[in-house]
Amino acid sequence: MNKFKSLVFNILPLVILAAFASCGRASSSTDNEIADQHFAEQAGEVHALGFNADSLRCEEGKVKSGQFFSTLLGSLGMTAQQAYNLTQACDTIFDVKTLRVGNTYKAYFSSDDRLEYLVYDRDRMHQVVFDCTEPYDLWIYEKPVVRNEKYADVTINSSLWNDMLAADVSPLLILNLSDIYAWTVDFFGLQKGDRFRVLYQETVCDGDVIAVDTVRYAVFSHAGQDFPAIMYDQQDGGNLWWNEKGESMRKAFLKAPLKFSRISSGFSYARKHPVTRKVQPHTGVDYAAPKGTPVMTIGDGVITSMKYEGAGGNTIRIRHNSVYSTAYLHLSGYAKGLKVGQRVRQGDVIGYVGSTGRSTGPHLDFRVWKNGTPINPLKMDSPPAEPLKQENMESFTQTWQSYQHQIDMIQAQSHLQTLFELL
Repeated sequence: MNKFKSLVFNILPLVILAAFASCGRASSSTDNEIADQHFAEQAGEVHALGFNADSLRCEEGKVKSGQFFSTLLGSLGMTAQQAYNLTQACDTIFDVKTLRVGNTYKAYFSSDDRLEYLVYDRDRMHQVVFDCTEPYDLWIYEKPVVRNEKYADVTINSSLWNDMLAADVSPLLILNLSDIYAWTVDFFGLQKGDRFRVLYQETVCDGDVIAVDTVRYAVFSHAGQDFPAIMYDQQDGGNLWWNEKGESMRKAFLKAPLKFSRISSGFSYARKHPVTRKVQPHTGVDYAAPKGTPVMTIGDGVITSMKYEGAGGNTIRIRHNSVYSTAYLHLSGYAKGLKVGQRVRQGDVIGYVGSTGRSTGPHLDFRVWKNGTPINPLKMDSPPAEPLKQENMESFTQTWQSYQHQIDMIQAQSHLQTLFELL
């Protein structure tokens, strides 16, 4: 056993080195330069904001409801004239009208309680630094960020959101995956045991993940079948993600007309209506969601009707082509600017979830017709968009194999690490 443990101990660093060498190619020297810049700035962080913060007394606060830039400055000790002069200095660098309630700030005072600097957190990456003494000045400080290459392996046990958090993966990744797999995976119907493996890049600022920038490769596993999504941007046309056959992940219709909800009632010809209590057909799918949730058209088409339809409440009907048409019922309202006869594009917001008409609560009743006959939206097939050109297939295959090799190496590293910990 000791010899075996020694062997694993000797092999493990080589596997780890190989895995990092493989994954590191995608990171490139740009990420290293960003990291170097980050540490360089941290080394001189006393003056990172443009002044010596350690020599001043600091008070923290948040912008209050009804508080303007001038009244904030007044609460910090500046006179009305001083506040006006500083506002004039802002010019085109910062629009003081964009001050947002709830955003944080730090006020720095001299030993005699005179306001010297105000640092306003404009967003998670940028701070506006105001020099509050004559001659008044201001500048934008951009916080250092680091972009990391990451790998996530998440198996569904309860919900994608909870399992992402349990695996220490940013839930922001869900938004990327839902966009990539919108035409392939029904995110409302994920089952226990479904699995996502993903190579992606994330942006970190102040230790917090602020963005998941790029998903390079993902594999969704369901019922013993894998559905890979490969990022490949060498073909014109705007498509970035493809399956292993070189078919676009984009299809004619989205899988669902809204994001992150639950199905409260399915397609049935023998459902007992929740209001009338009578058995009658329900030729659609009900998505329970909070009032005001945006509703999207699942495909390009023309609005044929937009009106109140009795039991269906506010309803929009769209004809997509000579075969398919859809309807969106019980809306609380319509998106601004829409009218009958207008052409809409896939993913356009056309209305908002409501409870108008005969309804027990906020939800979207979504219906699809094929050649005039209602069909189950959850079982609707959709043909893929234009595939990869033949001349790009060799390069695409190499890209796909490279991503797969990275995942294989990472998993091998993880298995060996687990084995070593058990010895």
